[in-house]
Amino acid sequence: MLERLNQALDHLEARLYGEVDIAEAARIAAMSEYHFRRMFSTLAGMPLTVYLRRRRMTLAGAEVLAGEPALLDVAVRYGYGSGEAFARAFRSVHGIGPGEARRTGAVLTAQPRMSFRVVVEGSTAMRYRIVEKEPFRVVGRRARIPLVHEGVNAAATAHLEGLDERAVARMKELSGREPEGILSAAVHLTDSREDGAEVDYWIGVVTGPDAAAENLDTLDVPAGTWAVFDNHGPYPRALQELWRDVFTQWFPSNPYAPRPGPELLLTRPVEIGAETDSQLWIPVERSGGGAGA
Repeated sequence: MLERLNQALDHLEARLYGEVDIAEAARIAAMSEYHFRRMFSTLAGMPLTVYLRRRRMTLAGAEVLAGEPALLDVAVRYGYGSGEAFARAFRSVHGIGPGEARRTGAVLTAQPRMSFRVVVEGSTAMRYRIVEKEPFRVVGRRARIPLVHEGVNAAATAHLEGLDERAVARMKELSGREPEGILSAAVHLTDSREDGAEVDYWIGVVTGPDAAAENLDTLDVPAGTWAVFDNHGPYPRALQELWRDVFTQWFPSNPYAPRPGPELLLTRPVEIGAETDSQLWIPVERSGGGAGA
């Protein structure tokens, strides 16, 4: 898989001067475009579109500092139809506009070309099972919060603590389908998995598809396949490490790819740092490559 990912990056690198075909790069990597974007974001720590913009502006920055060609020619060379659009992209990466950079010889920011290599990991076994689920509904309370990969997510904690007793009681009445009990559900709004990226975050329960919400928020989820991971360890570090390992170790080693859908987490609330049991549900689909692809 890493070899194919690097071949896909080579394909994108060769086309930074024109229109980038991410779907073709995903084909080279032998995965869907959705999976390719998610896999890159998880491994690289930034969305693919951000990486491509930074790479383009790195190359463009060298040409701007060189003094030739004209700034509009540089803009066109890197796929921008106007000087204004190019200047906005340039400023987003380097902190100054191209005209100012050329006049002052300013220090610019370079994004190195990425490649993926093997790091020996996976010494800890991951316990999982595959579950086929009929359509269901998550009933609870929703908030939009930022991702936090290390430490406590203050926004998630505030959302949980802000639930009123009547809402919690109603959730418990509706609970009865696997995974059973009050859980959280995260719906990613973009392909980004870097710190600060926003998600719709639910505290709720899994119910039948026609369950009455009664003043609660609802999330309808179609039938599909789920990979279910059991976890035990200190809260929240063990969970954050599990999420990371699922995308960086489990997916590359198994014939599955992530698909759109909420990621469900069932855990027993404990004090920070205390040991707890958790269950993570990730929506998946069979992939064409498989282990070692």
